This record gives sequence, C-alpha cells and structure tokens, in this order.
Amino acid sequence: MTGSKPEVAVLLCTHNGSDFLAEQLESIDRQQGVSVNLFVSDDASTDGTWEMLQAIARSNKSPGLHLRQGPASGSAKNFLSLLCDENIVADYYCFADQDDIWDSDKLTRAIAKMQQSDDRLATLYCGRTRSLSVTGQVTGLSPLFRKKAAFANALIQNIGGGNTMVMNDPARTLLLRAGIRDAVSHDWWAYLLISGAGGKVIYDPQPYVSYRQHAGNQIGANTGMGRRISRYLGVLGGRNRCWNDRNIAALEACAELLETHNRDLLLVFKQWRQEGVIKRLSGLRTIGLYTQTFWGNLGLLCATILKKV
Repeated sequence: MTGSKPEVAVLLCTHNGSDFLAEQLESIDRQQGVSVNLFVSDDASTDGTWEMLQAIARSNKSPGLHLRQGPASGSAKNFLSLLCDENIVADYYCFADQDDIWDSDKLTRAIAKMQQSDDRLATLYCGRTRSLSVTGQVTGLSPLFRKKAAFANALIQNIGGGNTMVMNDPARTLLLRAGIRDAVSHDWWAYLLISGAGGKVIYDPQPYVSYRQHAGNQIGANTGMGRRISRYLGVLGGRNRCWNDRNIAALEACAELLETHNRDLLLVFKQWRQEGVIKRLSGLRTIGLYTQTFWGNLGLLCATILKKV
C-alpha cells in the first residue's frame, strides 16, 4: 500500500475507443481514497486511440499510466494478457472498459465490501450498472440479481460485467495460475474460476458505473424487452451451447484449481448436456443449475428441452 491508500491496478483495454475514452480516463483519475496505476492495452486501434494515449503519456499528466500493444486476438485475450502479467503488482486489480464513466467512489466502495471478508480468500466484487446513452443520459439499470452467486449459476450465466469487477490479490493469483484460456469473456471466466475454486463473489445491488450504450458495444446492456428477447433467441439458437463448450474446455484445462465438489459438478454438467431429453429435464433440478431470474430460468428450461445448453 502507498501510505494508507490501497494500491489498485486498473486494467483497461482499448480498441477504436477515441470517442469516449477521455471521459473514462478522467473518471479513473477522480477515484478517491486509492492509489491507481493504469495499465492500458490497445488492440490494433485505427481511429487514433493509440496516438491519443501516447500523447497523454508524453504529457506526464498521468504518471501512473502504462501503455502496451495488445495481442490483437479479441477483448478476452487482451484483458487476460494484462491480468496474467506477473510484472503488474498491486493490492487490488480491476477491469475497465474504454467508454464508461466511473463514480468517484467506485473503487473504495468495492474495496470496503471485500475487506469485510477474510483477506486470504479469493474475493471478486461485481455489481449493477447504469445504462448511459451516447449523449450521456441515464436510460436505465441492469437487472437486479437476488440469488446467491455460485458455481452452479456461473456455469449458466455471468452476473457481473467486467467493468464493475474488482478482485483482491488471492483472486488475481488464482487467475494467474490458470493462465490465459480460451474462455468466452474475461469477466465470465473470472466468475467461473473464482466461484469454482471456492472463492467469494460479492454482488453489489448499487451501481457505481455508467455503462455507455452505442453502436460499437461488444456486448450491450441487458435492459429493455428487445435486448432480452435477442438474448433469449441467441440461447435457443445454440449460441450459448457453443459458449459452454469453450468454458468447459477452459475449466477442464485447470480443473485442479476447482474445489472437489465443483470439479464433480463440472463433469456432471458436461455429461448431462449430452443426455436424452428426459434425462436432461430430470437432471436439471437434481444438478442444481440456475439463473438469476424467472425469465432466465424459463429460457434455461426451453434450452434444456432443445439441447441448446
């Protein structure tokens, strides 16, 4: 720590983000009660993002800014390349998107929540977000999840956006041991591995991030009936089955990091997906898989019938 301030490594990935990047950087600079080092990995931007970052670095206005070129293999690999860099050392680690706006107490809120737990336990904080229009107007909130965060939920869905995630050093060490895997997304991977390894996942019902919605979003906010219908159609169309294939393979590659009962659950989940419809339906309850909402569980039931999980 620097004095009494926790040191936080902010891991920011960029790709053609020049339109909104300045506001995000300003909101990171405004974080209260913490000492921030900002590590930015740019993935082959062509819109002036890299040049903008270099100009900021040359100005010495952000002495804690560290720049690198990303692996150009998608956002998940880019984020994991930062997270798994052993040269980045801090008390806490967090992901940051290029086009959000953080509340000034985002990091202190997360750290205060995590400090209520055993600091030797791998702990991940995540939470809700506000949706923000291109013009900066708040248009809604992400869904409120009330059920327990657990591996049986993580196998089916991710409850935390990466832009809200903060983790302690044991959680980062766990992900570092797992290495860079071909998981669907860096944030879902963090939820899967930390919950599967017996860590603690804290979900905050209060939003401290404004999540900007625009045409370039890789994953839009899960707000509004249109968005939700689109997601359900994706599930029923088999998209999530392909995603689950990738996540299962990634987990199997570092299965020794999982708690024994979660390692067993992963094996049962993998086998259950290949069973006939009767066994899939009967196994859905006994295995204990669940999503956070009524509509999500209805979608899970339909996907189970159609063998799309």
